[in-house]
Amino acid sequence: MNEFGQYKKISDPDKRQKAENWRIAIGLQEVDGLTPSPYLIQIAIDNIEGKLSVEEAEQEIATYYRHHPPGTASEQRKREADEVSSRINKLLSTNAFTFSPAEYIAIHKYLFTGILDAKVAGQLRAFDITKSEPILHGESVQYGSALNLRETLDYDFTQEKKFSYRNLTKKQAVAHIAEFISDLWQIHPFAEGNTRTTAVFLIKYLRQLGFKADNSLFEENALYFRNALVRANYQNLEYGIEKTTAYLDRFFGNLLFGEQHPLKNRDLMIVLSPENPPAVTRKPPENHQKILHALAHNPSASRKELSVSMDMTENQVRGVINKLRDAGIIRRVGPDKGGYWQIITGE
Repeated sequence: MNEFGQYKKISDPDKRQKAENWRIAIGLQEVDGLTPSPYLIQIAIDNIEGKLSVEEAEQEIATYYRHHPPGTASEQRKREADEVSSRINKLLSTNAFTFSPAEYIAIHKYLFTGILDAKVAGQLRAFDITKSEPILHGESVQYGSALNLRETLDYDFTQEKKFSYRNLTKKQAVAHIAEFISDLWQIHPFAEGNTRTTAVFLIKYLRQLGFKADNSLFEENALYFRNALVRANYQNLEYGIEKTTAYLDRFFGNLLFGEQHPLKNRDLMIVLSPENPPAVTRKPPENHQKILHALAHNPSASRKELSVSMDMTENQVRGVINKLRDAGIIRRVGPDKGGYWQIITGE
């Protein structure tokens, strides 16, 4: 984001802070492979320069996409990057914050309302998930069970509230923050958007604790941050792979204390050898998980729409949906035309 480089060392602290917020907001889109448009960059610069307020900048982006609705998948991803960036910027521009599960969920709802389906934004997922991770050679972290997401969130927040950072060394503080945020991320309470939501929540929490964080790391190393969370939550003892927060410790050491650890994504890749062969990716049968994810985003999607987005035939989609319905995982609410699919539980 060379467009913002000029603001890193200027004397105006207000412009510096605005530029940092935008760099973080835009940089975080990398975790989902999204890139904002040149239009968003110009809106951001207008906000930094005082031509637009934070609220006006957000409204400009929203208005633009109401008048220019995206047609292709690429355009939809561009819109997501633009609108979510503007919303992250707004959240980072205010000190208002409450450390609670409700705040965490509210951040997700604010970021993704109108981007994800209305039944997804700000809602705990109703099904179990897996995600193929490149640094794990296709394996997935074992995420929190959909059966007790709220209870798990409440427990983690309660334990953190009881914890005191008083008299901790820098190393101890870093270790604890890494452990808390990796546990929170592992719950993965939402169908999509977990890492961006967690990062925004973390930044605001660190500010509440009084840490002067070098948040530019979220601009420059957002993908490393996500991959470090993956390594903190993946283990495969059959192949001698254990969970480790070592990579998160490096990230937080740089973030909070100005340490200079190199942050290279290639360092997080699992090293394969005859003694440590690649794990076999466990794909759910009949593309069940793909259809569940699609219905979580758009419960009203037709079989034809699903076949196009999933690169499957309509007969394949029909077969998967019938199996999910017969298994009691989804049910149809309303008529074939005008109704929607409701997810009951996961598998």
